[in-house]
Amino acid sequence: MKRHETVDQFMAAATQWREELAELRSILLATALDETVKWGSPVYTYAGKNVVGIGGFKSYFGLWFYQGALLADSSGVLINAQEGKTKALRQMRLQSRSAIEPELIDAYVREAIELLERGIEIRPDRGKPLVVPAELRLALGESRRAKKRFDEISLGKQREFAEYVSSAKRGDTKQKRIVKILPLIEAAVGLNDKYR
Repeated sequence: MKRHETVDQFMAAATQWREELAELRSILLATALDETVKWGSPVYTYAGKNVVGIGGFKSYFGLWFYQGALLADSSGVLINAQEGKTKALRQMRLQSRSAIEPELIDAYVREAIELLERGIEIRPDRGKPLVVPAELRLALGESRRAKKRFDEISLGKQREFAEYVSSAKRGDTKQKRIVKILPLIEAAVGLNDKYR
């Protein structure tokens, strides 16, 4: 996935949904939100806080509301794309330009801004314990350098690696993931650093 420095670069690189994304962009630019790029994609903020982002995928394009779980969603258009993982983020998936409803999007943005102004937000769990799967613990025990680096990296990066391995259902998949991440750990590079 290419990381874009500007929204114009993002829009120019869109091979699919270009007109639809441009329409979403113009709707959001007409609100009180500020446009920026984070993680290589357009993100719209209010008072420095992420409110909504836009993106296109193979079968849909849409918006994601960073605090979407708090929105009333009276139209029932928001979904949790990663049930059990995502607490606050909700997506509005669209599959055609005719499905874009500017008034609805504007209403959801205004509600999101109002919630921010009132200080209402879902905060990430920062205090949950780190659970390193046995397979990763064993691999770290076999490499003194990897173990040392793992202990030195941030708790957030440690969690990313641990969850990446533990989320695999099959043992051979876990082993493949461990082979992939050990060089990253030894280089003190986080699993998702390229998206930051």
